[in-house]
Amino acid sequence: MLCLALCALLWGTAFTAQDTAADAMGSFTFLFCRSVLACMFLAGLIKVLDFSGHSNPHTGNRKLLLTGGMLTGVFLYAASFFQQEGMAYTTAGKSGFITACYIIIVPLLGLVKGHRPPARLMVSVGLALAGMGCLCLNGSLTFNRGDLLTLVCAFLFSLQIIAIDRYAPEVDPIRLALIQFIVVTVLSGVSLGLTETIDIHVIRTCAIPILYAGVVSNGMGYTLQIIGQQGTDPSVASLLMSLESVFAALSGWLILGQSMSSREIPGCALMFTAIVIVRLPAKKA
Repeated sequence: MLCLALCALLWGTAFTAQDTAADAMGSFTFLFCRSVLACMFLAGLIKVLDFSGHSNPHTGNRKLLLTGGMLTGVFLYAASFFQQEGMAYTTAGKSGFITACYIIIVPLLGLVKGHRPPARLMVSVGLALAGMGCLCLNGSLTFNRGDLLTLVCAFLFSLQIIAIDRYAPEVDPIRLALIQFIVVTVLSGVSLGLTETIDIHVIRTCAIPILYAGVVSNGMGYTLQIIGQQGTDPSVASLLMSLESVFAALSGWLILGQSMSSREIPGCALMFTAIVIVRLPAKKA
């Protein structure tokens, strides 16, 4: 469980790095740079595991591995772009809590299979909507651009998580992550070439945020998630990783000096309560 709590800390504090980079460079430039670093880290990790004999044996179905990696990579690319684009218009803390809505969206998307929604899911949705209103609605009762972009990001992350749940149990999850980030690197690189101009000076200036987001958040965070989820109840794992939103708000306040208003703080509390309720273990009959 310590690994999962540390994973949440690394992911949460990465919002501060993203916020800092959003003020200096384009979203595709940042996404490309961090994805390249993540690929390098994961490729090195796979080499070490292979050499030590600790690699995952479930690597035989290469077609399934490639299909899963490409699908999750497309969703991760889109989600990461909307999240990074939204960071230019909102704060690290708000972005963290809105992104965490994927924990509620995932079971909502599961309702398309025709299952009857549990009562606690509907309670969570109501609390999340109330929290979103407190957190995001301004004086004219409208959402700002950054919050809307981040909400789209939460929906896309939900699709990525559903895809990971489909493929990860049948393939090596670290190799799946590597292919996923290779796809993100290629797509963000093409998008960068078409819409932005690479500025080496800006990249050097933002070297620390890029390194943190690429190596620590993407590379180390994902590895800790894999280690921590082994033998941990999925509901407990989700609750621990949902602390990402709390760490995002705290790091935004401590590092960037981003404070929240008297209306936004209750909004965060309502949204976090909704996340906790939806992931509480179900009572056994």
